[in-house]
Amino acid sequence: MTQPFKASVPTGQRVETHAVWAQAEEVWVETVDVIDERGLAFFCVHGGVASYTGQPEGWGNGAGKSKPINNVDLPERIFLRWQSLVEPQAYKLSIQIPQWVRDQMIKPEQAFCLWTRKKEEDYRAAITLGMAPGGIVKVWLGGSCLGFKEVGRYQAEVGPLGPNQDGKGLFYRAPNPAAQAWIDRHGIPYGSW
Repeated sequence: MTQPFKASVPTGQRVETHAVWAQAEEVWVETVDVIDERGLAFFCVHGGVASYTGQPEGWGNGAGKSKPINNVDLPERIFLRWQSLVEPQAYKLSIQIPQWVRDQMIKPEQAFCLWTRKKEEDYRAAITLGMAPGGIVKVWLGGSCLGFKEVGRYQAEVGPLGPNQDGKGLFYRAPNPAAQAWIDRHGIPYGSW
């Protein structure tokens, strides 16, 4: 049994957390849910299309599409359900956020910021989720001026209801024609993630 993590955050301090998505092949994010360290649940904090890199193998550089999540304490657990459109398959995963990640999120660091062209204080308040065919998920932690650190690589399980969970195909999003043509020619590059 996993024991819950508790971060040492001063009373009343809130960290604005950004859940950011980057991915290699096309995915449709059904939902991202977060439980913060207070035990409060935030449902459907993100969903829909993720950012596309246009590069089928490996992970892209930088973040992807993001959505700020305000008034949430440090994340204790993230639940993710998405569709790998190229397979097609639905996956789900529950990620326990390690204590060291939460500690890093509230630790100020000096960094050279490309946007302001000067050294300034920044926080690693962005969690990036990368989703790939085969149910692979990579998680990174970074900030707007700080580089990203890998948190971990996870294997999701196949969603039992599949991509057509409503039985009518309303939830399944087929790959766009260009992506499908690439898949037909080259196959899915499993193992490159």
